Amino acid sequence: MTSTPAQQQDTAAPDYQPDPARWRALAVCIAAGAMTLLDVSIVNVALPTLRAGLNADDSDVQWIIAGYALAFGVALVPMGRLGDARSRRTVFIVGVAVFTLSSALAGAAPVPWLLSVARVVQGLGGGIITPQVSGFIQNLFRGKERAKAFSIFGAMIGISTAIGPLLGGLLVKVGGPDFGWRLVFYVNVPIGIAIVLLARRLLPAAAARKDKQSLDPFGVVLFGAAVLLVLYPLVEGGQGESLGARPWWLLGPAAALFVGFALWELAWRRRGKETLIDLTLLKVPAYLYGLSLGTFYFAGFTSIFLVVTLYLQTGLGYSALQAGLTTTPFAIGGAVSALVSGRLVGRLGRKLAVIGLVSVSAALLIIDLLVPHLNGSVGLKLAPAFLLAGLGGGLVVTPNVTLTLAEVDPSRAGSGGGMLQTAQRVGSAIGVAVILAQFFAALGTSRGDYAAALSVALRTTIGFVVVALVFAVIDLVRRTSHDRHPEPQHAAPEPVARHAA
Repeated sequence: MTSTPAQQQDTAAPDYQPDPARWRALAVCIAAGAMTLLDVSIVNVALPTLRAGLNADDSDVQWIIAGYALAFGVALVPMGRLGDARSRRTVFIVGVAVFTLSSALAGAAPVPWLLSVARVVQGLGGGIITPQVSGFIQNLFRGKERAKAFSIFGAMIGISTAIGPLLGGLLVKVGGPDFGWRLVFYVNVPIGIAIVLLARRLLPAAAARKDKQSLDPFGVVLFGAAVLLVLYPLVEGGQGESLGARPWWLLGPAAALFVGFALWELAWRRRGKETLIDLTLLKVPAYLYGLSLGTFYFAGFTSIFLVVTLYLQTGLGYSALQAGLTTTPFAIGGAVSALVSGRLVGRLGRKLAVIGLVSVSAALLIIDLLVPHLNGSVGLKLAPAFLLAGLGGGLVVTPNVTLTLAEVDPSRAGSGGGMLQTAQRVGSAIGVAVILAQFFAALGTSRGDYAAALSVALRTTIGFVVVALVFAVIDLVRRTSHDRHPEPQHAAPEPVARHAA
């Protein structure tokens, strides 16, 4: 029987000794990643009480949401590169500290503008943390263990996004209308403090370097400005505002900045310097197809919970807790299938994503067909469809992260993972902007029929998921025809230095 690349890799470096604290280190990373992703969705269900408690207007509320998304998206790639070039543990701890302190500031904010500033800083902290997580996984694990670690990471992504509304609803209920929304932010403080303490003890320190790598500061400025100009028109539009009213003209300068960034990176590499992004990754089919698949899947995946929450809370009068409970089957299904897919990705590869995307599309279609005809106990009646969507989603995120980063050298894991995460953030912003605009437009046309508006939004969501399915099928055909394998082909990383206890 022929050995798999994973098995070959495991035996390729007999002097390699796995870090004995690697699984505990993973737990620290997963906790931090979950904390940052929860704050993407947990705030949504607290918005009604937050608005009332601070006397916030539509513009304030929009920036409380958009500020986090903007800072998060802009920081991902530069902070991933910083972790690659310097001490990933130090960068991680700084990110958690920034996130924790800004969470405390957000919870204590007496006026809307201060909460908006705190959310921007909080998003920056999240953007610092997230690429370090995938970087640590790449460096600490090999072969089948790496697939398992990424399966846990994928489960965390699905659970955090889906469980956010439920946790937010619980905190609002516990804290009441005046203090509940503040609890949504305060809950991060003890968690963040614990993560910092554990990170100092369990995360590996950087190996000693003879020469410090270049941080490519001009490339950071060009890339950051380009991403900012792309995200701004996507996240700044208010509820009910048409897509045409957004400042789309910013996409022109953004495109020019991206071209300038690419030219700069080529010139910087010719000088023998390390670049912010390894542009050669885009020539690797596994990475390019995974990047495209993730972008379109997150464009649909992220918006599902937002429009469903609007339908349940505003349309049907559900409480924040009831709305959160409705989407809980998605979280359960996603957690189970993500963990299982980590064990199967070595054998089935891209087939898992194809199966998962078909399942998600079918589940959303079922919800679309059911919603106009439901009366009473809507959450219970939709539970099986959400469970199916969750089971499918867990087969998409985990295998895609594993397969996309499989051929990325661990020394570039932070920037490679940051680029993947940035594409997913941009996809999320595009999906939310387009689908929310459609939802409110349909709401006006149908004279307040939330079920009809949800159906329109779901059909666009299905469209995004189907595009992701096309990329998955193309990559599956390519891998089958070339007899490709999902495991990494790069040289094994050198053992990392451990922090002295």
